[in-house]
Amino acid sequence: MSEYCVVVCNGTRARFFTLEPVAFPELESGPNLVERKDLVNPEIDVPGKETWTDLKSGRNVAPGAGLAHGYDDHRDDHEDEFMRRFANTVAKEAAALVQAQKGKCLVMAASNRMLGFLRNALRLPPTPPVEVRKLAKDLSKLSPLDIHAHLSEAGLLPARKKAAVS
Repeated sequence: MSEYCVVVCNGTRARFFTLEPVAFPELESGPNLVERKDLVNPEIDVPGKETWTDLKSGRNVAPGAGLAHGYDDHRDDHEDEFMRRFANTVAKEAAALVQAQKGKCLVMAASNRMLGFLRNALRLPPTPPVEVRKLAKDLSKLSPLDIHAHLSEAGLLPARKKAAVS
């Protein structure tokens, strides 16, 4: 059981952590972020040539050396939908983690665009109340120690304490 649950996410990857106290605070630095789950967005992780017929968007050349003309294949709308679906999956996993850990605080760090999708998708049960803290920054590629450092600097997690005896 952990008081803090942490989700770091971008459009392609989501990582789920809990903040765990150390067994011997006199001998170990802590608390530590422990990774519980890692999800990859299967729709965004596909190379462009497997998703789109034409890798380039927005221009085409007319036959017979005519003028180039622009078009909109609504690629951004499709990518938003892929991210929206992934955000729904991430939000469900985050809610399940909070419930399983009986967490009191959920910290979400995500790219600005993804954070918007997560806000809309997140559904937490009303009781017990869970505080949700957000940071619009992509930390998904960092190590757990670096993620903890960024989140504690932002005041979203308690800072790691050095061991009492060195």
